[in-house]
Amino acid sequence: MINESTEDTGTDGVDIIDLTATIIAAYVTKNTLPPRNLPGLIADVHAALAGLGDASPAPSAEEVVEKPTPAQIRKSITADAIISFVDGRPYKTLKRHLSVHGLDPHAYRQRYGLPSDYPITAPSYSERRSALAKSNGLGRPYGAQQQASEAAE
Repeated sequence: MINESTEDTGTDGVDIIDLTATIIAAYVTKNTLPPRNLPGLIADVHAALAGLGDASPAPSAEEVVEKPTPAQIRKSITADAIISFVDGRPYKTLKRHLSVHGLDPHAYRQRYGLPSDYPITAPSYSERRSALAKSNGLGRPYGAQQQASEAAE
């Protein structure tokens, strides 16, 4: 429960207990909650409100990130996969993985100090997709596609 020795007013003179009661009342009117969970919810809301006045903000993720060395950058590019600097796991393509972590390729390269030509897809995967596209006639002018299909028949 709420520790009575804690300060019940915030740094701006706001009564944290009144705010907690207001938030809990609003929550309970719109949501069903088993009575046994109510004390825990009250304690969590009070702790969250009491923590808002802390002067020391948590360090952002960008401040904690270490830049990889050139050797680590070279080792992260293998024929079959690109090793992510976010979680260290191999991926054929990083685009979806990066979007899960709220990054795009440009932001990922900036965050880890990677060169602008750092690949986002594995080389073998890119070659396989390129070969598939060429075999389907993509990238050729329209007339060349017809001639190629007639020659194949």
